[in-house]
Amino acid sequence: MTHINTLDPGASPLDYYGFELRRYREEAGLTQKKLGDIVYCTGSLVGQIETARKLPTLPFSERADIALGTGGLLSRLHELVMRSQLPAWFQQVAELESRAIEIGTFQTHMVHGLLQTKEYARAVLGVLDDTDLDDRTEVRLARQRIFEKGEAPVFWMILSEAALHQEIGGPATMRGQLAHLLSFERSPRVNIQVLPFSAGAHAGLQGSFTVFRFPGDPTIVYTEGYGSGHPTANPDSVKDCSLRYDHLQAAALSLKDSAELIRRVMEERYGEHRDADGDPVA
Repeated sequence: MTHINTLDPGASPLDYYGFELRRYREEAGLTQKKLGDIVYCTGSLVGQIETARKLPTLPFSERADIALGTGGLLSRLHELVMRSQLPAWFQQVAELESRAIEIGTFQTHMVHGLLQTKEYARAVLGVLDDTDLDDRTEVRLARQRIFEKGEAPVFWMILSEAALHQEIGGPATMRGQLAHLLSFERSPRVNIQVLPFSAGAHAGLQGSFTVFRFPGDPTIVYTEGYGSGHPTANPDSVKDCSLRYDHLQAAALSLKDSAELIRRVMEERYGEHRDADGDPVA
């Protein structure tokens, strides 16, 4: 257990966050309990965050910034803390997501992390490993803050129809996830196309991949394996995946038809079915 008096602010972004939170709290003359009362949490939670034993949430950071007059420091640190909690091999990808002006991804069997709901992400991350599941889920969802930036990237996802039918987390979770995808139906910056089963053999049979484009740097292609990621700027790989992506877009349904298919699957496969008395049944 980390002791507050020996916390090293240089050990990690989480330690630095805890150190700064404690420093500002003490300068304000507040106990952990008093600060907890102000920001709507327990003093114990404040202590756990100060000793780097618990991840801060964004709402906590925003409320603490106001209460302690930090000028927004903790909210700014929050993004760094969340990114530092990602698996080491994935941290570079999160950096690419934050810098890209355009992200194009093809997904074979599940919704991309940038568009996952909390329940869906939790179900995905909980397969074979439910340790620190709440924190790991929050870390994944924190990546989605890139869409809140003033210059948010254009995000384009081509999703295999199989992913709509792969029941992850149960019917309610899938219903919520598909409804979330439909919420982007009129968004000019988040575009979703479905590659239907009727497409047959297609250019993405080798697996999922993502293409990152930047204003002044080379395009990067990212593929993923078990516990490892493979970003590359190799011109041949970029050219090959860019061509594959173009063919996948051509084979996929239009944005409008994709939304209609998502809506149909959500209602027919994951809609609430009721008995003769009108009560929901499984």
